Amino acid sequence: MTEHLYYQDSFLYEFEAKLLEIMSVDSRPVLILDRTAFYPTGGGQGFDTGWLSPVSPAGNERLRVAEVTEDDQGRILHFVAERPRFGPGTPVHGFIERERRRDHMQQHSGQHVLSAAFVRLFNLPTVSFHMGVESSSIDLDAKNLTPEQLRDAESLANDVVLENRRVDIRFVAQPEARALGMRKIPSVEHETLRLIDIHDFDLTGCGGTHVASTGQIGCILLRKLEKVRQGSRVEFVCGKRAVAVAGRDYTTLVESSALCSSHIWELPRQIRKLQDDARAARKGNEILVEEVADFWVARLLAEALPRDGSLLIVRLFPDRELGFIKLLAQRLTRQAPKVVALLGTTRDQPALVFAQSAGQPFDMGALMKEVLSRLGGRGGGSKEMAQGGPVEREQLESVLMEIAARLRGENPLPENHWSPTQAP
Repeated sequence: MTEHLYYQDSFLYEFEAKLLEIMSVDSRPVLILDRTAFYPTGGGQGFDTGWLSPVSPAGNERLRVAEVTEDDQGRILHFVAERPRFGPGTPVHGFIERERRRDHMQQHSGQHVLSAAFVRLFNLPTVSFHMGVESSSIDLDAKNLTPEQLRDAESLANDVVLENRRVDIRFVAQPEARALGMRKIPSVEHETLRLIDIHDFDLTGCGGTHVASTGQIGCILLRKLEKVRQGSRVEFVCGKRAVAVAGRDYTTLVESSALCSSHIWELPRQIRKLQDDARAARKGNEILVEEVADFWVARLLAEALPRDGSLLIVRLFPDRELGFIKLLAQRLTRQAPKVVALLGTTRDQPALVFAQSAGQPFDMGALMKEVLSRLGGRGGGSKEMAQGGPVEREQLESVLMEIAARLRGENPLPENHWSPTQAP
């Protein structure tokens, strides 16, 4: 079992140890030391990173520690970038990446303060904690949290930060811990528990790294509230992360307000107005599209050459979207009986829509598959209507004309028949 130096001193950034073993895990070299200050992933907190190097005169090799975990035997596994040239028994010097360790201490200690604030104010316990790369979160045993509750908890938590309360590490026996009125006792049974004691505010069992006083947390900023299976998830950031996030948010607000020619406080009203305008524009555009579709329905039905009471309409549009083509096909086949429509668009990515009125004898899905087998692409549909996206653009018109001729039982088509791409 590795001696956990971080249990005693979270501000220990350098240490000396002895290399006990070199092993491989998933083809990655792993070092096991007799003692370490590297914190492994656990308790919602991420691992430390840093370097290991042999103590002089063994050499000047420097190994990057990229990940740290703990196994079931209590050994701390240091995943390094490459297998070392030195062997077991070598004294090594460890260097903890300070910025990452300090950030983790701020986030984890801030979580203790925030969780205690929710208990004190609303008797809402924390179910789980997760420390992410950009933000951290706690899941609370609460189905419905109000914005007022969030503001009150954030305010109390930051009051505790400003009071710069002492944060002590205590080790007590399990029976004694239960009598101390802890906020949370670890689910795993240990003879001795490590307690994090925020003076006169919170006492809980925890194996993570923490600040020495609450003022070192910097500040606690709540970011987001969402419902999850366990209850409510509160996203937050602390310390330097909070400063960075607040600065980024402010920059985003300033740039956005400049685009809207308004003050940042007026952005919600401006955005709502833009949304209303966009909805009105979409509605107006839908009306125009329907009117244009009605115009084309009337024109195409008038221009189609009837044969045995049936109308075959073939048209490729170079400037229309697929949505318009589908609407046109639907209206053509519903407005008149015995209509077969072979429509397409060559705008951007070519697309085809085949449709027929109810009771017609053809199979639009089969026709679409045949066309796409020759032109490439994917698509399909039912007997009445099918849609596809051909890959080959050059042969599109000729294949469409060939299909139309076959449906008419003619080859070639009558001379007075419209070309699919003939300009209106």
